[in-house]
Amino acid sequence: MAWLKRLRSDRAYLAVVDRAERQLAKLLGGCLLLVLVVAAIQLVYVLALDLLQHRTTWIGEPMIRLLGDLLTLLIGLEVLQNITSYLRRRVVQIDLVLLTAMTAVGRKVIVLPPGSENKPVLLVGLGFAVLSLATAYWLVRQSAQLSPGARTEPARSSPDGDPCVPPDAGDGH
Repeated sequence: MAWLKRLRSDRAYLAVVDRAERQLAKLLGGCLLLVLVVAAIQLVYVLALDLLQHRTTWIGEPMIRLLGDLLTLLIGLEVLQNITSYLRRRVVQIDLVLLTAMTAVGRKVIVLPPGSENKPVLLVGLGFAVLSLATAYWLVRQSAQLSPGARTEPARSSPDGDPCVPPDAGDGH
């Protein structure tokens, strides 16, 4: 019951939540890394097999499928970069998130199946998504240039500073 009394203070509670959040981010990052390694090995294996056995021509649909697979791996790497960036800097970098989203929408545009040009609502929606993400990214970059130090510090939920970093840690907090 002593631990319950300690959690009653905001500072202790925030410290527990922060530690749990970081451990969860590490777990998710490790799982994603494992999935990406297995997927990359599988992609290389299938590609090598197809090349050695001359099973497919690479023009048209097979090339689009390969680009889709490569871009999916790239999106996974960008999400992993977002997680590691969060663990390093203790802040979610919105520009990385927007770049990941732009890559995902770009992938969707590239792998659209034949006949999608007959779906104007889909094309307008994807175009709007690309334009919106590009505008948001531009705005974030402009605001970063206007106030360069504003995005490098993590948000503070308490005026006392970070409950997980001792005052004498020497890391600038």
